[in-house]
Amino acid sequence: MTVEVGSQAPDFTLNDYNKQPVQLSSFRGDKPVLLVFYPFAFSGICTGELCQLRDEFADYDNKGVQVLGVSVDTPFSLKAWAEKEGYQFPLLSDFWPHGEVAQAYGVFNSDAGLAVRGTFLIDTSGVVRFAEVNAPGEARDQQGWKKAVAELTA
Repeated sequence: MTVEVGSQAPDFTLNDYNKQPVQLSSFRGDKPVLLVFYPFAFSGICTGELCQLRDEFADYDNKGVQVLGVSVDTPFSLKAWAEKEGYQFPLLSDFWPHGEVAQAYGVFNSDAGLAVRGTFLIDTSGVVRFAEVNAPGEARDQQGWKKAVAELTA
């Protein structure tokens, strides 16, 4: 079941592409988090979506929002992808236990072994303020979460 708006976001610790641990709850009391699950690094739709986040990163950064990307890729592939595309935000590896965090958020496709496109905006108290899950092959319309970010940081 997908994590719903108004519920407490499941806490987790995942390694980023430099194998440094990132804990969701470490942002509590400090900054909201835009948590963006995606199927795979280097895939077409995912690259387009994360490049849009990269290109509009200042919009989030200026509002104090921490962007975190999450996939089941290894840290090694995430690092290569981040360097190739110039991402300024952490990409986290949900590789092992495989998809455990995606499962906690209800966005893991166990048949395909990947995270689907789930987007969650979490406020400074750890409460989910926006949640959206897209069907496989369906690119996200980022206007929905941009509106939620604007409302949360107004």
